[in-house]
Amino acid sequence: MSRNWALSQKSNALADRARIICEIRSFFHKGGYLEVETPLRIPAPAPESHIDPLPSDSWSLHTSPELCMKRLLAAGYERIFQICHCWRAGERGRLHLPEFTMLEWYRTGTGYYELMVECEELIRFVSTAIGQEETLKRRGREISLQVPWERITVSEAFTRYTPISMNEALRRDLFDEVMVNDIEPRLGITGPVFIHDYPAARGALARLKPDDTSVAERFELYIDGVELANAFTELNDQVEQRSRFIREQEMRLSLGKLTYPMPERFLEELTNMPQAAGIALGLDRLIMVLLDASSIDEVVTFTPEDL
Repeated sequence: MSRNWALSQKSNALADRARIICEIRSFFHKGGYLEVETPLRIPAPAPESHIDPLPSDSWSLHTSPELCMKRLLAAGYERIFQICHCWRAGERGRLHLPEFTMLEWYRTGTGYYELMVECEELIRFVSTAIGQEETLKRRGREISLQVPWERITVSEAFTRYTPISMNEALRRDLFDEVMVNDIEPRLGITGPVFIHDYPAARGALARLKPDDTSVAERFELYIDGVELANAFTELNDQVEQRSRFIREQEMRLSLGKLTYPMPERFLEELTNMPQAAGIALGLDRLIMVLLDASSIDEVVTFTPEDL
């Protein structure tokens, strides 16, 4: 059989990928974080109406290490990070794989604003380490990484980029459609953008803002129209979290989707979790952006179609 030339041609990208992951680990080790590993196969995923786990016997492959990592926070760990594979059913495209690599980290005693700053520091650290310095090259354009990066609320983004308000979009069940088609492609074109303060209904595991409970303390990071990260100030109220999970289960039922057992051990231990913030960053997407690739297929070893 002849050599797999398509795979051979990825050698430079895969070498750069390995270096980026090494630099990410260095950043967190220098920041006093403990690298952890949690099980990939779990009995009960977080009930979320828009994310579908892949089954593994009577359990599921995790869609995120979030529940187990928060249990570590509840057990007394203060700064933890993890790089792991995650699975989500039905996700395939230029920016999606059903099996992908996630970077997830958590800090106690902090909130989502502090994580915005840490995101800036991480990506600038990695970019500098691979020779990008203050500017990324993307599709023939330059994207400045000079800080501070732009911060814009979801409500402000609707006002800036669409003829419909955030509240009107929610009332007409158009929120997700407008976000995907009209807002996201415009974010992070000349520099990274944090879009924050999502409607409460779009922050199932996030704390609500104390001074405005209509929105959740959640942000997403965009560069060149690509969503890279999703972060929360974490909800640590067991009663409220159970109530939200029940609503998500009901939504799944109304959509004709499978429902899963309630993650009881996570809920039981949630009362011991101190104030914390956490973030999930799509590592394949970050590497794609840093290497000026057009698709995550270019920066992973195998896609499903290659197997």
